[in-house]
Amino acid sequence: MKSMGTARVVRVVGALAVAAGLLTGCSQTIDGTPRGERQADVGEDGDFRNLLEECQNVTDQQIAETVGGNSIDQAFYGAICRWDVGGPSGPAKVTFNWYETGSLEVERKTLEQLKYVLTEVKVQGRRAIQQQRPNDPDSCGVTAGAPDTGIIGWWVNYQPGNHPDPCTAAIKLAELTLNLSR
Repeated sequence: MKSMGTARVVRVVGALAVAAGLLTGCSQTIDGTPRGERQADVGEDGDFRNLLEECQNVTDQQIAETVGGNSIDQAFYGAICRWDVGGPSGPAKVTFNWYETGSLEVERKTLEQLKYVLTEVKVQGRRAIQQQRPNDPDSCGVTAGAPDTGIIGWWVNYQPGNHPDPCTAAIKLAELTLNLSR
């Protein structure tokens, strides 16, 4: 019977030690001033300011013209920006990305692992990488150093068939982005 009493005491002491550890760990003072959830950088009307502006550095009209289209729909604005473009040579999908902490070296390693075809190019005097998926002449991307930090990239994807050169379009979109960012 003594061993059952001892076991119970050990369990109680153990539980108290765990509880004390949790309470001590959770009772920490953090410097700063708490802000309510509505105190973010918002305008008087409650809309966030400057949210996803990078998706508007190149106008919809410029995107459509660059890829040979005559109509454009904004398909998605988020971590990346996407547009669907319609034109005489068929539909095209256009994607823009800006990774503030990205680098051409990391991008190159990733693309090499994917076995993409890579070509060194210059965009507005900056080092850039033109990339194409193997055996896919209908799509092309270009990644260049961003104006301040990170990288920007454009992808142009046409449906198979007769269409403008996707690499020329991707490079032109990158040129427009970097030129407008100066």
